[in-house]
Amino acid sequence: MQVVRFGIIGCGLMGREFASAVARWCHLPDMDVRPEIVAICNRSEKAFPWFVDNFASIRQSTTDYKELLANPEVDAVYCAVPHNLHQQFYCDIIIAGKHMMGEKPFGIDKAANDAILDCIKAHPGIFVRCSSEFPFIPAMQRLCNMIEQGEFGEIIEVNTGFVHSSDMDTSKPINWKRMIKFNGEYGCMGDLGMHACHVPFRAGWMPKNVRAILSNLVPERPDGKGEMVPCETWDNATLLCECINPLDGKPFPWTMKTQRIAPGEKDSWYMDFIGMKKCARFNSKNTNSIEILDYTNGEEQAWQVIDMGHETAFKSITGGIFEFGFSDSILQMWAAYLYELTHGKPIKKFAACVTPEETALSHKLFTAALESQKTKTTVKTDE
Repeated sequence: MQVVRFGIIGCGLMGREFASAVARWCHLPDMDVRPEIVAICNRSEKAFPWFVDNFASIRQSTTDYKELLANPEVDAVYCAVPHNLHQQFYCDIIIAGKHMMGEKPFGIDKAANDAILDCIKAHPGIFVRCSSEFPFIPAMQRLCNMIEQGEFGEIIEVNTGFVHSSDMDTSKPINWKRMIKFNGEYGCMGDLGMHACHVPFRAGWMPKNVRAILSNLVPERPDGKGEMVPCETWDNATLLCECINPLDGKPFPWTMKTQRIAPGEKDSWYMDFIGMKKCARFNSKNTNSIEILDYTNGEEQAWQVIDMGHETAFKSITGGIFEFGFSDSILQMWAAYLYELTHGKPIKKFAACVTPEETALSHKLFTAALESQKTKTTVKTDE
C-alpha cells in the first residue's frame, strides 16, 4: 500500500479531526493508499502532547512551519490556520513542493485567493484541494447522484445553507472570527460559505448575479478582560443568486444562507432541490434521512422519507444498516483527497474535494455580495 506522509500545520479542532481519521484508516478496506502523520506544527506547544501521545509516527514537532516544510520526510500538508495566513502559508507549502489540503475560504479575500491560484498554476505537479465534508454524507451522495443523472428535470429553485447558533450568547467573548484583520470582510460567508457552495459549484451552477443582505447582529462583544470591543464581521448572510442550468441553459434562483445566529439551529447543513419532475431535500438535523417528492402531473403529491445507512462513496467496514456521523464524513473526505492524489481523478463527480477553481468562484460570489450589501443593488458575479 502506498503511504503519503503528512505534516499538520495548525493543531486545533480540525487538525485533531484529521488525525483521528488517520487513526481510523483501517475502516476503509478498499483503499490502496494511506496517510501517515510524521510532523506537526502549532504556534503553541500545548497542542503537541495529544498528537505525540497518540501517533508514534510523529518525528517532528515545531512551532515554525518553515521547519516542517523543510522536512524531506513530509510529502503533503494539511493546513488549518486563520484566514489572514492563508496566502503566505499556502503559497509557501506549494513552493516547498508539498501537496496540500487547505481550509476555506482559501484566502482572506479575492486578491489573496488570486495569488494562491497563481502559485498553484506555477507549480502544476502539486495537488491542492480545499476541505468540505458536506457532500460525503450518504443522503447527500444520493441527492448528488440524482443531480448527475438529471432526475429532477428543469430546475425550479435550489436552496442551500450552513446555519448554527454558536453566537446566540451575546456575552460570548470575541475571537478571531469576529475580527476583520483575521477573518476578513466576508465574515460568516468566508467561514461557512464554501460548505453551502460545494455542491452547486460542482454541478456547474455559477451565479450570474447576487442580491445580498448581510447582518451584523452583535456589534460589540466582551474581550475577556472586562472591556467591550467592536465585533466587526457579518454574523448572518442571505444571498439570492440567479444561476443558469448548464444542461438546458435556463435560469433559476439559488438562495444561500450562512448564519452564526440562527435560533433553533445547533449546526445544520441543508440543501433543497425543487425540480419539475422531482424534488429532494436534506438537512443534517436528520443526517441519515433524505426526503424525496416524486410526482406526475395531476396526481396527489406526497413527500417520502428514506432512511439511509452507511452507503458511502468509499467502502467502509461499518455495516450498511448502521448510521453515519460527522467523523465518518471527515474520513470519507480524506479518502477522496488521497484517492484523487494517487489515481489522478475522483472516484466520481460528487465524491471529490473542493478544487482551487471552485474556491475562486466562491470569492467572486462573496466579493459581489459585499458590493451588493454596500449598494443595496443586484451585482453581477460573472464579469
